[in-house]
Amino acid sequence: MYKIGIPRGMLYYDYYPLWNEFFKELGAEVVLSPKTNKDILDSGILSSVDEACLPVKILHGHVNYLKDKVDYLFIPKIISIRKKEYCCPKILGLPDMVRFSIDKLPPLLDTNLNLFKFDRKYKNAIYETGKCLDKDIKTIRRAYKSATESFERYTYLLNRGVIPIEAIKLYNKAFKDLNVNSKKSNMTIMVAGHPYNLYDEYLNMNLIDKLIDNNIKVLTPEMVSKENVIKYSNKLPKRMFWTHGRRIVGSAFSLIEEDKIDGIIYLSSFGCGMDSILIDLIERKANSYKVPFTLLTLDEQSGEAGVNTRIEAFIDMIKWRYKNGAYISTLR
Repeated sequence: MYKIGIPRGMLYYDYYPLWNEFFKELGAEVVLSPKTNKDILDSGILSSVDEACLPVKILHGHVNYLKDKVDYLFIPKIISIRKKEYCCPKILGLPDMVRFSIDKLPPLLDTNLNLFKFDRKYKNAIYETGKCLDKDIKTIRRAYKSATESFERYTYLLNRGVIPIEAIKLYNKAFKDLNVNSKKSNMTIMVAGHPYNLYDEYLNMNLIDKLIDNNIKVLTPEMVSKENVIKYSNKLPKRMFWTHGRRIVGSAFSLIEEDKIDGIIYLSSFGCGMDSILIDLIERKANSYKVPFTLLTLDEQSGEAGVNTRIEAFIDMIKWRYKNGAYISTLR
């Protein structure tokens, strides 16, 4: 039985249920790296180039943890997952970055997925991965069908407000509602950003849990339906050609215009080129609707005390606005 290593970083929170089910159905043992911790972060910083953003460095740390424990490492080269749209450049080049930054790696399953022109190439990528494990087409098709059904259940849970790190536990039915402790809250805050920033509890210093502990209902981009994401992102004057950028902007625009949130916290990693554009778009929209907006930018030097202070001040500012009834613009 082959051991397939999946690093707990980058697109893990998007697709892990799909990948996990697929490889298990092919008879492989899936080995997952542990949650991010200081040792993994330090290892990743030493292994990756200085110019890489924090999530990429963290992924390198997860690869270092797995490399001596598995027969293969699964790090797909995902170029495009939607017609006429691209993924972030750091996702496109991830397997090559890892290959040239870390020594003594096991073979990489770096399946090339590019749906920019043809959607049918998705199945080609699936078959290519299965064949690497010496499986026939019939077995691969059966595994893909089972994995797709699992992924659909996962997506359904996300749209119902279940956080990915809990939805991923769907295999043992141990998931819980993200906002189970904030049902009586009078405040709803959107935490926007990329999944690998929002759901890595070490990277973001438990931001979502801290908001929930303050009895605040939390919404994230993954909790907004695909239909609403497309509808509101299409209001941009030009087509958003980043798939993940479209999801972030479309979900934020949807929640702002439908008056479903009291504020937005955008969580970004230092040096993210895509975020420099997405942040400006969302902040302009939030200001035009007088929705409070704040930005938290994280890197390996970020301190938890400073993040806590920013969160507390933001919450207090929103409460003050409602208490005084003035609804003063966030611009002044």
